[in-house]
Amino acid sequence: MLLKKLQLKTIDYRFGLTMCFLLFFNSVITAQEIIKDVVAEKPAEVPSGQKRKIDGIIATVGDYIVLDSDIDKGFLEISAQGGSVKDITRCQMLGKLLEDKLYAHQAIQDSIIVSDAEIRGMMEERLNYMTQQVGDINKVVAYYKKNSVEEFKTYFADILKEQKLASEMTKKIVDAVEITPEEVRNFFKKIPKDQLPTFGAEMEVAQIVVEPKVSDADKQKVKDRLNAIRKDVLEGSSFATKAVLYSQDPGSSPNGGYYKMTRKTPFVKEFKDVAFSLQQGEISEPFETTFGFHIIMVDKIKGQEVELRHILISPTVSEDALKEAKERITNVRNKIINKEISFADAARTESDEKETRANGGTLVNPNTQDTRFELTKMDPTLYSQVSNLKDDEISQPLLNTDDKGKKTYKLITVTNRIDEHTADYAKDYTKIKELALKEKQISAIAKWFDTKIKDTYIKIIGEYRDCTFTNNWLKK
Repeated sequence: MLLKKLQLKTIDYRFGLTMCFLLFFNSVITAQEIIKDVVAEKPAEVPSGQKRKIDGIIATVGDYIVLDSDIDKGFLEISAQGGSVKDITRCQMLGKLLEDKLYAHQAIQDSIIVSDAEIRGMMEERLNYMTQQVGDINKVVAYYKKNSVEEFKTYFADILKEQKLASEMTKKIVDAVEITPEEVRNFFKKIPKDQLPTFGAEMEVAQIVVEPKVSDADKQKVKDRLNAIRKDVLEGSSFATKAVLYSQDPGSSPNGGYYKMTRKTPFVKEFKDVAFSLQQGEISEPFETTFGFHIIMVDKIKGQEVELRHILISPTVSEDALKEAKERITNVRNKIINKEISFADAARTESDEKETRANGGTLVNPNTQDTRFELTKMDPTLYSQVSNLKDDEISQPLLNTDDKGKKTYKLITVTNRIDEHTADYAKDYTKIKELALKEKQISAIAKWFDTKIKDTYIKIIGEYRDCTFTNNWLKK
């Protein structure tokens, strides 16, 4: 029953513990919900069979309150994300909201700091998206029943800050949980043989990547452009505005190029070296990484953490360079097919992708850090490239454009296929470790709630005192 117990725990915590993993950076009300209701010009609905009530405080957790309308907003959020609210009770939704409030309250007690600059960056990103979808920021303001854009921003900033505090608190708890090989072994042994999980069909994939050569003249054009932007900023222009207008980094340009990082944050080495060499307020000279050319401005330094903004611009690849890259990778493919060199050796000597070159081109699944890709969970683009390949077959040269617009040619091959099978400790250790770690994280969060609920002022009023909660909110 151990595996079933773990599965049931996950379901029970859908509106509580495990929700934190799914909603780290989602706003309390999604843009999709706003679009749906503003465009339709109708009031938000509550689930069928539930009466609308006069709004008021129904619970207090430390310094935070929960309104009855917050429960309705919770239902709307799930619906807007495509989920079903059919089997969710108001008591369950309140339990989830109480957990969010306790996370945020305890984050403040633990001196977890969320900077104003970080909130501004999050707000800019959300508002830009909302405005693009709805067409007018005033429609967003009207939906939230605020009198002005500034009043709405103040209100929304509080929501984002509370949410970010909660996510940071959750992260602090789960990041502290580690698991040993012995614990993984004991976890697996406790699963009855007739209840062992079944893992879907998987494959291992390798690739060779050839990057078109960018001329020195094209590189210089980019550096000149970044230097011109740097000069404007030094003379008083807004770096954040320049990042929104010109940066080609889709992950940061909407919020003014903002990033918060430590030396452990997974950025490329060249980027981190420059970021940690700058003083607060200083702007770097243009420098190159595998993504293109950057300039960085450091907003704030707090101990080992740096808040910065950056602008990325990649040189334009000429048609001649693309043609040359295709010819080069075609020659590599011909050598492999003619048995002059193995795919793995060709990857080690010919591939321009540093991340896969050393291990013969083998891809690592970013979600599991394993080399296996489950077919039903594989990235659609990658799946379309490998699904029709036979064993040891090599794809034709594929032109690939990443999310930053960078173009490369690549060859792909399937190096191993694993059929659907019952969990095997030796073969599936990584997946079993994930299950064991998840169970331990859930247990750690449950213990955290037991302790913090006892030490925190919590009050629930009215009919909600009759709820049956997963956690002991009523302190019975």
